[in-house]
Amino acid sequence: MYGFEAMTFNIHGGYLEAIVRGHRSGLLTAADYNNLCQCETLDDIKMHLSATEYGPYLQNEPSPLHTTTIVEKCTLKLVDEYKHMLCQATEPLSTFLEYITYGHMIDNVVLIVTGTLHERDVQELLEKCHPLGMFDSIATLAVAQNMRELYRLVLVDTPLAPYFSECITSEDLDDMNIEIMRNTLYKAYLEDFYKFCQKLGGATAEIMSDLLAFEADRRAVNITINSIGTELTRDDRRKLYSSFGLLYPYGHEELAVCEDIDQVRGAMEKYPPYQSIFAKLSYGESQMLDKAFYEEEVKRLCLSFEQQFHYGVFFAYMRLREQEIRNLMWISECVAQNQKTRVHDSVVFIF
Repeated sequence: MYGFEAMTFNIHGGYLEAIVRGHRSGLLTAADYNNLCQCETLDDIKMHLSATEYGPYLQNEPSPLHTTTIVEKCTLKLVDEYKHMLCQATEPLSTFLEYITYGHMIDNVVLIVTGTLHERDVQELLEKCHPLGMFDSIATLAVAQNMRELYRLVLVDTPLAPYFSECITSEDLDDMNIEIMRNTLYKAYLEDFYKFCQKLGGATAEIMSDLLAFEADRRAVNITINSIGTELTRDDRRKLYSSFGLLYPYGHEELAVCEDIDQVRGAMEKYPPYQSIFAKLSYGESQMLDKAFYEEEVKRLCLSFEQQFHYGVFFAYMRLREQEIRNLMWISECVAQNQKTRVHDSVVFIF
């Protein structure tokens, strides 16, 4: 019932909404990023972060530091906060919070399967997996030879099981099949999450529809650009697009037939929200597209905090924290590799 959330929301969701808004106030500001960009070594970065909420997680790390250590500890903070919120949540918020992690599960499955294909050590791959996307039988993914085995042996007992119905084939796994599997799973996941949010109704449905539609559209553009010049047919490409979003259905028809980046640009410029994103890029350029999309996403995520009594703030906070970790990883890598001139290339300011 839209507009009446204020009457009942705080019974179950009030405490956690207060918690997540408190966490949001701990996100790094533009001043923090400017200080971090001036750092000369990774120990300087650690010193600057010691005054933020990351301090306790980095304080016992010995020198010399590595970029992976900084990213690992910052991710650990996010995982701890997430687990605390999940422990306190009741239905339907607990299911909503679980949905947020399914994307990481898909990435982890793809990482393990791809790594096994290239004969990498399973233990080494598990260390690279995102902690939010772990599940009990993830290590046994390495034994699967094709999609059917992958599903039957491992994934049938995980939350990803329903999403596999569209990509169970007996074809052997190769790089192309794995990439198609990733995008098919993501499509099914986004559509399922979208339906769940619509069922919740109210402000949650309104805000999450916008955020998930943006995610679906961004994936459609990325799939199109990445499949230009490959053997993926137009119909195959169309099957990987989600069945909602601003581009659905007419934008998808146009994207499916695009042959180069400028045609993608022509299709997207008909949609005002995306016109401003492509206006930042020069013709024929796609390198800065990811950053332009991240900036637009951050803007939308920050706006979701302007409204109260909805679950969108949990999704927005998790995404903003993940963006912050990406920023810290980029700054740390630039400092470690002595590429200070490029430090602003991929940093997306949140506030």
